[in-house]
Amino acid sequence: MSVAGYVERNRFRIGGVLAALVLAAALAVLLDLPVVSIVTVGFVERSIQAATPIALAAIGGLYAEKSGVFNIGLEGFMILGAANAAAFVWLIGGESPTQGDLWIAVVAAVLASLVYTLLFAVLLIRYRADQIVAGLAVWFIGLGFGPFSAVLIWGNRNSPGLVSVNDVTVPVLAELPVLGPILFDTSPLVMLTAVVAVVAWVVLYRTRYGYWIQAAGENPEALDTAGVNVARVRYAAVIFSGAMAGLAGAVLLAHAGSFTGTGDTMVNGRGWIGIVAYLFGNYNPLGAAAAALLFGGLDMLQIQFQTAGIELSNRLVNLFPYVAVVVVLTVWGSTRMPSAVGESYESEE
Repeated sequence: MSVAGYVERNRFRIGGVLAALVLAAALAVLLDLPVVSIVTVGFVERSIQAATPIALAAIGGLYAEKSGVFNIGLEGFMILGAANAAAFVWLIGGESPTQGDLWIAVVAAVLASLVYTLLFAVLLIRYRADQIVAGLAVWFIGLGFGPFSAVLIWGNRNSPGLVSVNDVTVPVLAELPVLGPILFDTSPLVMLTAVVAVVAWVVLYRTRYGYWIQAAGENPEALDTAGVNVARVRYAAVIFSGAMAGLAGAVLLAHAGSFTGTGDTMVNGRGWIGIVAYLFGNYNPLGAAAAALLFGGLDMLQIQFQTAGIELSNRLVNLFPYVAVVVVLTVWGSTRMPSAVGESYESEE
């Protein structure tokens, strides 16, 4: 899919976003909001970092759904990824973990997510379990497992301070005004997410395997007739989605530096927002990443309002991302899902 083709197919969405930006600018002028104090370099940096786990979960989720399997368990896999990453950091590095310990823990958390998702995929594809029920079960398991494992390890639902990932600074480029600190003095996990989004787009729209994934969700019979094993394609896509959600949870942990198991855990709905992000992005990895950035920015507004001296209830500001979810689902609710999503398929051979 070319850029021109994407713009043509999504002209109403793009027009809607531009209209929303114009409306926001008009409201800022009418209400005399200190825009310069709100939209700062630091705000953009924090927004990108907040968007990273959402984008990873969204990319994984859209791959699964493109193949015909609705992975509604993204939230649960994110919780498992964050809890496992925290546990591995503690088990490997003890009370003073290093950056190396953190990276090993992130990799270990992703590998653990691969195992969980393989079991999940077998239930959905081989045994044809209800995808919604199975996904909700993963969410409930995550909500219970995360705090429970924290209590076992630390005697508390929240971990002590562990370690957060250090930024990577690119010499010379980091000194550029505005773009330097945003793009070239940032978390390596943000850079990794950008690479994942681009590679995911290339694989989905520029490779034979990407066409197989799309065919598995649109017309599995035709794919089967062409001699491609539909089940294997779906297995790979679902396992990838769980690995990405696990990585998203580990990234969230690496940025926060500790695990929070109280309430809805530190994941706090980001997996659900990831689903909305790829719907908003029309099942396009780059579009999903852009939508994640929107939600990340809304999540960071609370800090900016406090910095700018705008008196607004924190609880009200915290609702902004969820209000945006409702608006997006309302406006973009007509997004066409792959034709065979949720339908089991058995080869005729």
